[in-house]
Amino acid sequence: MLSCFKAYDIRGRVPDTLNAPLAHALGRSVVEVFGARRVVVGRDARLSGPILRDALAKGLNAAGAEVTDIGLCGTEEIYYAAANQPFDAGIMITGSHNPADENGFKLVRGGAIPVSGDSGLFALRDHVQGLLAQSGAPAADEGSSAIYEASFRADYVRWLLEYSGATQLEPGSGRKPLKIVADAGNGCAGLVLQDLKASLPFDFVCLHMEPDGTFPNGVPNPLLPERRAATAAAVREAAADMGVAWDGDFDRCFFYDGEGNFIEGYYCIGLLAQELLRRVPGGKIVYDTRVYWNTREVVLAAGGQPIMGKTGHAFMKERMRAEDAVYGGEMSAHHYFRDFAYCDSGMLPWLLVAGLLHRTGRSLADLVAERMAAYPCSGEINRRVQDAPSLMKLVRDRYAGGAVYEDSIDGVNLEFEDWRFNLRMSNTEPLLRLNVETRGNRALLEDRTEEILQLLKEKGGAVPA
Repeated sequence: MLSCFKAYDIRGRVPDTLNAPLAHALGRSVVEVFGARRVVVGRDARLSGPILRDALAKGLNAAGAEVTDIGLCGTEEIYYAAANQPFDAGIMITGSHNPADENGFKLVRGGAIPVSGDSGLFALRDHVQGLLAQSGAPAADEGSSAIYEASFRADYVRWLLEYSGATQLEPGSGRKPLKIVADAGNGCAGLVLQDLKASLPFDFVCLHMEPDGTFPNGVPNPLLPERRAATAAAVREAAADMGVAWDGDFDRCFFYDGEGNFIEGYYCIGLLAQELLRRVPGGKIVYDTRVYWNTREVVLAAGGQPIMGKTGHAFMKERMRAEDAVYGGEMSAHHYFRDFAYCDSGMLPWLLVAGLLHRTGRSLADLVAERMAAYPCSGEINRRVQDAPSLMKLVRDRYAGGAVYEDSIDGVNLEFEDWRFNLRMSNTEPLLRLNVETRGNRALLEDRTEEILQLLKEKGGAVPA
């Protein structure tokens, strides 16, 4: 079985589990399984991207598809192209936040409809496996590829500015313009930010804007605490109003307040839900299973309808489409918008939050302080384990007797009167992921978090990931 096929994308180490022959077979399979005839492709800054792109394009061509390459880009630029141009499929070559020697593929059909294990990804896997097993199958480096080059970035940037309302922000509002530290992490976010800056009434301090697949400043993954120090220090040094950082393909963005404190994505969901409900009163908001008490309360208070969805970008998009939800948020900093073909964007969230700060004159710290106090959370804690299913059952059995609510939509989800937790297996890595939250009790949060981590260590040999 091909281990690089995950629940909602394809990821692996190059060339061990992900390589040119697999990319070639994937290209053929997208045509032969999905019937795609026009396909748009793009890639992040990773050094293996061009090799995988060439093999993918040859496979697509060999099966009869026309290939349009938009080059270095973000995943959401593939979404934009697939949603607004007559393509049958879009393929982004990206390892996202994974180490530099890994890469992957994210796939959508025409209209930017996601492809997950439930909607065709595993059928692709089986077809790819069959092609790779064939003796005499075409080699990935044989033949030539016909690739059309294009760019839709100008249209995409224009849409971002219009939808976010940034074009209506008045620079002369009697206050100094917001100062924003922007850290692209040597991924591809800097390419779009460069085009956005000229139209925004903000001052920017830019870090690591140049795409560089060697990631000289560390792999761009601000979800990891050790990857946050440079952005936080720059915010403090510049006396900025806020900081923003992105992962490699910038489908996620991460926030820092004016003191350089990292703001958990959980609390940003509440801010964005309020913003979208201001535009669409009574709208539906989808949230993931990991932490949600704050989101649910904020959405109800704003007159919206909170709806639980399964963690993972393909699952969230599918649920949003089914519900016609205006917005969806995951605490991992994925934010989804109905008017962006239900897709996730790493550019829209910070544009909307910056607009909120500009409009209200309030600080980011002030906007989230009350909610952070009301529902303190652990943030996602990862542990590497040998037997994840057995450990999940052990934890569930230990705590379920005292729970007032339980579901298994995505792992073990147990609620008690004043605290709750979610423990789930990663869809992309051999990890257990723990999230804990309480009702206004940080001491309880720390006690329960440590208690569960100790149980994982004692009974399953869990170690920090």
